[in-house]
Amino acid sequence: MLNLEDVLANGLQHPEAGWNMGSFGAIAEFHHVGDEVPPQHSEPLTQVTARGGVRIERLEGVRPVAYETLSPRAHRWSQAVSLCLPEGDAMMHRRDVLTELGPDDEALRDDDRGAILFDMGLAQPQVDFCIRTNDKDLLAILRENAGRSLMEHGNPAMPAILKAHPHRVALTKIGRLEVFQMIGGPDTGGVSPEGPHTHVLPKLLRAGRTHSANTPIPEGWVPCAGFHPENPVFDRMGQDKDFNRKAFDAFQTLLQAWGPDDYLAAKANCWAALEKGQEPDGVAEPASRTGRAGLRNGLRQWRRLHADSALLDRWSVAFDASTMPDEAEDENPGH
Repeated sequence: MLNLEDVLANGLQHPEAGWNMGSFGAIAEFHHVGDEVPPQHSEPLTQVTARGGVRIERLEGVRPVAYETLSPRAHRWSQAVSLCLPEGDAMMHRRDVLTELGPDDEALRDDDRGAILFDMGLAQPQVDFCIRTNDKDLLAILRENAGRSLMEHGNPAMPAILKAHPHRVALTKIGRLEVFQMIGGPDTGGVSPEGPHTHVLPKLLRAGRTHSANTPIPEGWVPCAGFHPENPVFDRMGQDKDFNRKAFDAFQTLLQAWGPDDYLAAKANCWAALEKGQEPDGVAEPASRTGRAGLRNGLRQWRRLHADSALLDRWSVAFDASTMPDEAEDENPGH
């Protein structure tokens, strides 16, 4: 039986693993970059670099949900483990205005514990999305506009935040993730910096959802953090790489233990049919979104495991020729 703490501890030491905390519209992401010192053992379930850090503070009551999602690119798939809590236990403060919280005494680094934490007031269910600063000019503007929505037309606080690049801190019931790098925008050439970064997307925030519809979170549960083990077909910069069978097998172990039954069944049925040489004619497509993803990813993975074949091509034409836009997942999401 898998031990969740051991899995996460090993993941925190893996240079190709990634982490996130947030919601559908506001997310903070952490991963290592190539020029950094490899991950070092530190405090339990904690990893900090010069660019950001993550700490898992609670596992009691946490349900891991492992899953693979469809990529818009037909030769790929994404994978993750969501760390979930029951809905009532996962909820944070849902403040809807800029709010000063005081010194961040729980900051990952000692030097940051005197800086002032502000909830941005994004009103997200499972995360208090915050900024942290000791910049006097920024503090003055934030305090002048506390109690107002950052999305309010003409509020000077948001432009000041984008200019000053304060730390971003995502707080959940199971831990925190901090980003020390600049905010992606005009000062970074319009792209997020390599490594830890954040996304705040107002259009998605308005949906008021806790997660993407393509993430198979069980009813009544809410994802509070995401763990992304090494992907076997593309690297942390999103570039294709040679198939890594070791990384693939490692995630399949997690998937078998913590994955959705309908996904696992659809993929197993697909592989069994291909093993027997069965034609796709007359095979029914799974009824559920999760099952359809299992079938399609099963075809993509069979190709990596067993190479091309005319039979596999016929299955792909039948079931994976065109992925519906709402059933594929952005590989570099801001959700």
